Amino acid sequence: MRAIEAAEIPEASMGAKTMTDWKKADWRAKPRVQMPDYTDAERLAAVEARLGSYPPLVFAGEARRLRAKLAAAGRGEAFLLQGGDCAESFAAFNADHIRDTFKVMLQMAVVLTFGAKVEVVKVGRMAGQFAKPRSAPTETANGQELPSYRGDIINGFDFTPEARIPDPERMLQAYTQAAGTLNLLRAFSTGGYADVHKVHAWTLGFIGAPEAEKYRDMANRITDALDFMEAAGIRDEAAHALQTVEFFTSHEALLLEYEEALTRVDSTSGKWLAGSGHMIWIGDRTRQPDGAHVEFASGVQNPIGLKCGPSMTTGHLKALMAKLNPQNEEGRLTLIARFGAGNVGEHLPRLIKAVQEEGANVTWSCDPMHGNTIKSSSGYKTRPFDSVLREVREFFGVHNAEGTIPGGVHFEMTGADVTECTGGVRAVTDEDLSDRYHTACDPRLNASQSLELAFLVAEELSARRAGIQTAAAV
Repeated sequence: MRAIEAAEIPEASMGAKTMTDWKKADWRAKPRVQMPDYTDAERLAAVEARLGSYPPLVFAGEARRLRAKLAAAGRGEAFLLQGGDCAESFAAFNADHIRDTFKVMLQMAVVLTFGAKVEVVKVGRMAGQFAKPRSAPTETANGQELPSYRGDIINGFDFTPEARIPDPERMLQAYTQAAGTLNLLRAFSTGGYADVHKVHAWTLGFIGAPEAEKYRDMANRITDALDFMEAAGIRDEAAHALQTVEFFTSHEALLLEYEEALTRVDSTSGKWLAGSGHMIWIGDRTRQPDGAHVEFASGVQNPIGLKCGPSMTTGHLKALMAKLNPQNEEGRLTLIARFGAGNVGEHLPRLIKAVQEEGANVTWSCDPMHGNTIKSSSGYKTRPFDSVLREVREFFGVHNAEGTIPGGVHFEMTGADVTECTGGVRAVTDEDLSDRYHTACDPRLNASQSLELAFLVAEELSARRAGIQTAAAV
């Protein structure tokens, strides 16, 4: 990247430390937002000490492999599928929930692989997505004002004064749940559950419904491709590759006491690793260039995601790229665009231009969820499926026009049959929202909506690939 002019960088960002100078507690000297104020300092210190003695949840070699795959996505040689819960719940923690979300992500990945003809990098919002930023510090119900719910790792969902007090010991339960989730995901990934033939067989159940007829042709072509591989004996020769997957985890690194406690030095490289998850991201509310969250993320070797909303200025983006990826390494930084349907054309081109002006290596991903949250006529927060799809199409359209690469998608979704987002082929209506509205925070796509979206994104990827091939032939 070119040198950034001093006027473009907030004063506190000047003289940024290199990764070798960085210490995992450096964030404590920076301004902090969206984090709780614990009332018992001794209790907090005791929890941090216990967490600091626990094994890391992920390892440096895994994070390096993910960085290599994200680098490929940035070059158009792979495609990122990132998805999972808005906020993981202690109460909803069970094997079936983990299995069902993993299952639908595998189904989506098979469909996307067929459309893109490249590897799909599978990253779950799992095993760490316990904390949530909130638009207001308090909320009011029945005339009572209480601190906002900030995720199970911080306080309780119940609307009582006792539940809303930040409790540091919740970090220990979050660690235990994350470890259990990772253990099951690793077993599913390598134990035969992820066999591509089984995964596609599950998908056939979706396209068997009359309302999903328009997706049947692509599903039949996937079936034909798998049948050909079987007949040619390719399955026997490549059994391991067809029956196993690499599945990575990610979360927003919001609660920095938890993140610091699980950060370790990688013995093979001497670099710091956030041991809480393979990939961490910085939210649109916590991306201050001289803030605590950016300071923490700048020093770990994990791949970093950066949410980019409408308020992201080109100057801030340039400063953030310089701070988070000073060596301009491929796969290090994923820019996750989240503007809302109808707003992509206004904001994404100027950010793409800023990246190009710096010569920065980034991977572009689309989060079509957070900019499309509305309140339904029935009073529930929801996200219309048509708005989600529109933002994805606008994201692809801008990249096609700019000659840049749409590297991935980022969804809040679940494998459960919830009714939280309206629309889709099975047509969830406003009146249906109360049937199975189970989210602890924001509305998620259900299994059917997630798979339908995968088919529609696959069509975009297939059309893009055909356009590139046609241009190359001219």
